[in-house]
Parts: sequence; C-alpha cells; structure tokens
Amino acid sequence: MTTYNIALLAGDGIGPEVMKEAVKVLKLVEERNADVNFELNDVLFGAAAYFATGKSFPEQTKAACDKADAILKGTIGLNHEDSQKIPVDEQPERGALLPLRRRYNTYANFRPVYLPKGLAHFSPLKESVVGDGIDIMLIRELVGGLYFGEKETGVDAEGKRFVREVLEYDEDQIRQIIRVGFEVSMKRKKVMHNIHKSNVLKSSVLWNEIVEEESKNFPEVEVINILVDAAATYLCLKPTMFDVMVMENMFGDILSDQGGGILGSLGLMPSACKGPEKSYYEPSHGSAPDIAGKGIANPYSMIGSVALMLEMSFGMEKEAKNLWAAMQSVFANGYSTSDLSKEGEANLVSTAEFGDMVCEELAKMPV
Repeated sequence: MTTYNIALLAGDGIGPEVMKEAVKVLKLVEERNADVNFELNDVLFGAAAYFATGKSFPEQTKAACDKADAILKGTIGLNHEDSQKIPVDEQPERGALLPLRRRYNTYANFRPVYLPKGLAHFSPLKESVVGDGIDIMLIRELVGGLYFGEKETGVDAEGKRFVREVLEYDEDQIRQIIRVGFEVSMKRKKVMHNIHKSNVLKSSVLWNEIVEEESKNFPEVEVINILVDAAATYLCLKPTMFDVMVMENMFGDILSDQGGGILGSLGLMPSACKGPEKSYYEPSHGSAPDIAGKGIANPYSMIGSVALMLEMSFGMEKEAKNLWAAMQSVFANGYSTSDLSKEGEANLVSTAEFGDMVCEELAKMPV
C-alpha cells in the first residue's frame, strides 16, 4: 500500500466548507483504491492562522507542508474591513500565499478553463461563441515578475508619496515555464499561444527570445504569439481558438480570472501550482466571506483541485478522470448551488449535498 501525506489548509471564508467536501471525496477515493492510503493533516493558514497564532503562515503549518507529499489549499482572505485588523505584511496574500509559493518554488500554475457544451448555460457568452465547448489550459509563471520584485514606498524630496515596484525575471525562470508550456502542448493539440507585451515591456522581449529558442526543441508545436490585450479580447470573442496559453505572472493572474468569467464563475476553475519537489492545489476563486457559513458555495473548484492532485502528484489518472466525470454528471443531472445558478435554472442544493452527489456518482464508476 502507498501512503500519501496531504496537508490540508482550509483557510478562510468558504474555505472550510468546500474543504469538507474535498475530504469526503478523498475518503471515497481511498475506499475505492485498496492500495492507496491518504494521511490527512489539518493545519491553519491565512487569516484564521493569524488570529489564532499571530502568523498567517505559522511554523506548525510550514512543518506540515514540508512533510507533505502534496498540499491541498482552500481559500484565504477576508473582506476589506476585517483585513484591516491584520498588519499589512501578515495579511493572507502577503504573509501566507506568496511565502508558500516561494518556499516550494511552485513556478508553474495550471488553470484549466473547461466548459463542455452541455454546461454552456453557465457561460455569459452566446451559445454560438461557446460552440462545442471551451477547453483551455492556461499556464502561468507563479514565482517571478512584478509580484515578487523589489518594492519600496516612501516620501520624496518634495514631500510627495511614491511607490516603486520592480518587474524582474531571469532567463532560467522564463525558460522553465516555457518548457512546461511546450510539454503540455505536445500532449494536447500541439498549438501554444505565447502571451506577451513586447511592444512595451522589455521583459516580454526577453520572454519571446526564449520562446523562440525553446521552440527549436519542440518543432511539432505551433507557436502563436499574441499581445496580452488582444488575448483578453479573443477570450471573449473566440475562446475556442485557444488550447494552451503560457504567460508571465501578472498576465496570468488577470487572464485566468477572465477565464473564470467566460465560464460563468471562478467557482468552475480549479488549479495546480507545481514546483520541482512539491505542489499545492487550490480553487482559483476567493474566500467569498459574504456567503461563508450559508452552505451555498459550490465545491467544484475544490474537488477539481483534488482531481488535479490525484493526476499530477499521485499518478492516479484514471481516478482523476472518474472524478471529473462525476462532477460533470451532477451538473448534467440538473443540480447546482445557488452561487452558480439562479432559482429556476437548476435544482438548487447545498454545498454538502453537491459533494454527496459527486461521491454518489463516483461510487458508480469502475475503478
């Protein structure tokens, strides 16, 4: 039997609610696969950790993550008012999330933008635009660029407040994520859109040079270079033209949220954050403190993150496919939660009921 240690970082807001459904699924997967055992370790992370320990990424959590074979992370963050109760450097994004990425060098962020034709009703786009469905793998560099560059605030000689933030990449950082883009493209349609802004940013000039260099190692992949603003436009007008999209950190942050928008919700977008030795998996959506505790948050992104973890960290590809199919079946049977659907559009169920239905569908499938 193979034992996998998983650190569970439930987080804030709706994080604990959707994490419960992920745990249900993991326990069922364990039951269905007699040669697999999951050792689950719940630890604090984010605002909940700060209020309990004074640190949003406390030492106990770091130790649990260091020990884990994979990390399953819920949502973090509070509303603006409650965030002000936490010192700026300990607010969840700065004090927990960025240090988590830096600690494990999770440089490759995978965000599947997936909407089969049968679920096109979730999208705000016209049916003719969605066509036979949307299936994009958005790959974002996650530990470099503007978010991780040097930052300075102060007052200048004239008494005016200023801020300076540096966008910084070296060629090794760029090359490793570009290679990931090519490798994923080889497994899919062998078409990769390279997202850049080289008409303005010198960082994109270097980025494009390395794309061209690496393309010689993947001659079967067609590279299509497109400016980030044009890519944003075409994601709305013609999303089916994309298959694999690769981009730097800030572009990926923005375009992946737009991807959630064309699906109809970030609640339909799980993600994987992979490093050379350790990876973490998380929903792309926020902590939604306005609906926390109401039992109406859809756990699709959280359970989808479990599916990505099964495939990418544990090599359980078949069970991952089963899990995706189980979630799609629940939607196809006409069920959803009120955060994704208006009354009358679907049979509305609670967060826990949706998770139960996913487990019921998964249990029907052959191992």
